[in-house]
This record gives sequence, C-alpha cells and structure tokens, in this order.
Amino acid sequence: MKDLLCPQCKIGRFCLKDEAGERLVVTVGKDSIIRPVHAEQSLEGFDVSVLYCLGCSWKGTIRNLQ
Repeated sequence: MKDLLCPQCKIGRFCLKDEAGERLVVTVGKDSIIRPVHAEQSLEGFDVSVLYCLGCSWKGTIRNLQ
C-alpha cells in the first residue's frame, strides 16, 4: 500500500511526539491510518493530531498530506 506524502518535500516518513518530547517515526497509509515504522512500537501516549516531517520543516495534520 502506498503512503501519503509530505506536501512540501514529498517524503513519506513523519514523527509524532509525546509529552516528554520523545519521538516515534511513522508512516501514514492511503487509508489515513498512522503506522509506526517498527511494528513492535505503539502509538500509545503520542499526539497523533500533529505530524512532523522528517525531511523538512513541515508540520500539520493528516488532512494536509498528499
């Protein structure tokens, strides 16, 4: 399945942050489901409302992805 891409730099890897500032690398599928890059990791405790692109300075929501 193809992943959604950053509207600015067109890569498909993002990170989420938790309250402690820790990061989790994720992808977002065409079905708009956020998936950790490493399957054994969990989204629990991470803010899924804001995505941070790993390739540029873009940040936003799933709705903004291409």
